[in-house]
Amino acid sequence: MGKGDPTDNALAAIASILDKPGSVRPPEKQAVEPQSAAPAASPSIEADGYCKTGPGPMESIRFKWTARRDSGGDFYVDETIGDHSAPIVSGPMSREAAIKFVDDREKEARQRFENIRNEMTGGDAAADLSRKGGG
Repeated sequence: MGKGDPTDNALAAIASILDKPGSVRPPEKQAVEPQSAAPAASPSIEADGYCKTGPGPMESIRFKWTARRDSGGDFYVDETIGDHSAPIVSGPMSREAAIKFVDDREKEARQRFENIRNEMTGGDAAADLSRKGGG
């Protein structure tokens, strides 16, 4: 992820929202069911329209990655935040690369979200204590 990555901005916004006193909520169920191993090489996946949505407490700041094919057969991935943002377009790329790109971006966003959530809820501190035999 490079400097100025929109994922950083959205995660910072999520963190600032969740960091306000009185805004702590019980953990939500994941918005996207966990997927099995990345099926990028599987011929059964239709890449045009392949889509995943990132985690988050609010639809308006949730990431979405959608692969699409242009008239020349190249694939592009549109990355949006919420329903009304202009997409950040990556490509051109192969079918397999587009699927892998979508899978990788969703996985990275989920990991970053979980890290922020654990940090904010003290999950890392509790895990550290139990590893040290203190809890």
